[in-house]
Amino acid sequence: MKERGYDAVRIDAYPHLLAADPAGQWTLKPEWDQQTWGAPGIIRLCNLQGNLIEFLALCRQRGILVGLSSWYREDLDNTRMKLAAPEDLARIWVRVLDAVAEAGLMDTVLYVDLCNEYPRDSWAKFLRNDPAAPRTDKEFSRSSEVAVRWMNRAIDLVRAEYPDMDYTFSQDGEYDSTESQDVSRLDFLEPHLWMTSCTDFCRRIDFRYDRFAPDSFQRLALHGKETYEEQPEVWDDCLRKGVANLAQWSRRTGKPLITTECWSLVDFKDGPMLEWDWIKHLCEVGVTQAVSEGCWAAIATSNFCGPQFVGMWRDIAWHQRLTQMIKNGNFTQPAE
Repeated sequence: MKERGYDAVRIDAYPHLLAADPAGQWTLKPEWDQQTWGAPGIIRLCNLQGNLIEFLALCRQRGILVGLSSWYREDLDNTRMKLAAPEDLARIWVRVLDAVAEAGLMDTVLYVDLCNEYPRDSWAKFLRNDPAAPRTDKEFSRSSEVAVRWMNRAIDLVRAEYPDMDYTFSQDGEYDSTESQDVSRLDFLEPHLWMTSCTDFCRRIDFRYDRFAPDSFQRLALHGKETYEEQPEVWDDCLRKGVANLAQWSRRTGKPLITTECWSLVDFKDGPMLEWDWIKHLCEVGVTQAVSEGCWAAIATSNFCGPQFVGMWRDIAWHQRLTQMIKNGNFTQPAE
């Protein structure tokens, strides 16, 4: 990471599991087996608190800050569903920060994202426990009474214990309704945005985000690059407009932006006919636009920056060029 120019990383702190048993052992069910995120299969975790503290200490030694988040992965006991109220969500995060504070490592934590891509069912399933939750399969919106109440109450309670930390709930959509969203408690906005968020690209190649079947990746290999290269300027421009729209939201609310998942496609990986050149180009388009807007306090170069994405990771010069571009940019705190 340091060699490639990165100075921050976002991780899953597993707060629901750490708070339940900080030194215990947990078996997580697979969320997918086609994507390369996390572990594409069953996985066992142990000694979460000890490993978190060790990781933070190693990051501090290397001058790397850490954003704490959680995907609330399902374990065999489905511990995440024991979160019955926003007070429970706050309690588990206070427990994590207590452990960090006791280890003297609070200066290594960049922020706390209380739930990844909130309030998606995949990660915020616990919202279904709320007595006011609708008894349907429909996803919550960011503006729903339940989602807003949990978000605001949880941040208020954690902030009461750790007032100097920055807090947010990241998201991956609803960018056409930002004016109706209550972001008053958020210290910054953490939108995840891709070219595919702004276009019908996935529909054109029939990419369906299959988690346990290879069909979508096969269609992506066959048609993804050629579809992009038929009109690259159109796809690039749609991404630029999406980034600019987020910058307008930032200026309107006075909230800075941090984006940690972004720019090209949501899903990609190494494989036959899955070439990285057009993916890296799209990521550069997104980074360039975000830097030019001046509203981003932190910017990821893509959501394929882990070493498991070999085709992306091995291009050290590409990472260095984009991270230097980010560091050379001028960030201006938005004024509401």
